[in-house]
Amino acid sequence: MQTIPLVGRGDFSEWRDAARALAAAGVSPREVDWRAGGPDEQLFTAVPPDLPKPDPASQPITVPPAFLPLAEAVVCHTEPGRFHLLYRLLWRLQSDRRLLELTADKDVAWARLLAKNVHRDGHKMTAFVRFKEIAGETEGRRRFFAWFEPSHFVVARTAPFFRRRFADMDWIIATPKGTASWDGESLIFDTRPGENPGHGDPTDALWRTYYASIFNPARLKLKAMQAEMPKKYWRNLPEADLIPGMIANAEEEVRAMAARAASDPPPFHHRLQDAARTAAQALPANADPFDALREEARRCTRCPLHCTATQTVFGEGPRDAHVMMVGEQPGDQEDLAGRPFVGPAGQVFDAVLKEAGITREKLYLTNAVKHFKYVPRGKRRIHQKPGREEIEHCRWWLSKEVELVRPRLIVALGATAVYALSGERRPLSQLRGRPLAMQGDTILYPTVHPSYLLRLPDEAERRRHHALFVEDMKTIRHLAETLAVAG
Repeated sequence: MQTIPLVGRGDFSEWRDAARALAAAGVSPREVDWRAGGPDEQLFTAVPPDLPKPDPASQPITVPPAFLPLAEAVVCHTEPGRFHLLYRLLWRLQSDRRLLELTADKDVAWARLLAKNVHRDGHKMTAFVRFKEIAGETEGRRRFFAWFEPSHFVVARTAPFFRRRFADMDWIIATPKGTASWDGESLIFDTRPGENPGHGDPTDALWRTYYASIFNPARLKLKAMQAEMPKKYWRNLPEADLIPGMIANAEEEVRAMAARAASDPPPFHHRLQDAARTAAQALPANADPFDALREEARRCTRCPLHCTATQTVFGEGPRDAHVMMVGEQPGDQEDLAGRPFVGPAGQVFDAVLKEAGITREKLYLTNAVKHFKYVPRGKRRIHQKPGREEIEHCRWWLSKEVELVRPRLIVALGATAVYALSGERRPLSQLRGRPLAMQGDTILYPTVHPSYLLRLPDEAERRRHHALFVEDMKTIRHLAETLAVAG
């Protein structure tokens, strides 16, 4: 039996050098007794292990690339059997190069679990370390100290994160499992357990203020909170003394939040509404029918959407346009600007029109619903699909626009527009690209709304559907040219 003493505090090289020599000498895992010094034991630093000579007839010791990062993480775990496990994997990899791909293998699964725990512990360190300033400066550089209690030997592997993040100050991170320090030039790691002086500083109050401001009682999940931030971390966090009180008062705070639920539009909302009403009142009696319709729409109260929307977003474009494009409803930016298709979906739409060779200025653009329907979420207004009643109420305005513009071709962008124009409720996939006859000699052409492209999560799918939308617009251009010649 070969006994191998190790310090065993996260130094991968000490295990690697011993394991390489043992494997090269043909020493099987059953013949090795790996021993690591514990936190309260004398560390084995004086005499290196007496390693056997390599067997000249043996093959070179090699491992797949995935083994090294796995082993580097596993050696940082506090599991006593981690060195036995890694050497067993090293030995087996010499005869089975694809061993690590066998996720159901007991040794592989155990190693991955240990590595996952180490990665998680390192993440906790980056999240829960709190630096406190130490009085005095060294050559103009401020000095800071932090105390942290990791579950594993992650200080050395995590310290480079703090070097990159806080390179402009001197700091020490002390833990029971070693200490890391940075002086602006060198990152030094000491395997000896550190000590916690337990001092505070004025930034503790800032941490409490910050945590109190971001705490959301409506999303409180106590079990998840305890799993992500075990109580052993709480005693070292300045904001932790607020947590019990916040948890105890969470239910009352949720009721208070519901009572003051966000329902107000942007601060300038009322000023825009007042300006719209003033403009409507100032309209002369002999105004153009189209202008009269637009100003009448400004005062629309047919459905509750006018209560929270900033303004009516009416159609725009040539009043004798051959092509009318009808979308679903105005979005957040359209609601503020008072114009259709100026937000993110409008930008996609403009790009597609350009690719298809269509001039936007020759189109009449409008929406099936004239007010922005949304759900307030903090300071944001999240688009909400209009309901059937809201579409029915706005259909009167849309029909008046069609009656005044008299387009030869109407393009319905999305299922809402199709329903508003034709009453058709079949899936858009069954209607897209199939011209439908409307009253008189007008043609209805259904296709997708440009916002559909924005919702696609996969980039390849987004490019594919963008190309399909461009083809739809090219078909619309040819159809409009044909109708214009025929007319």
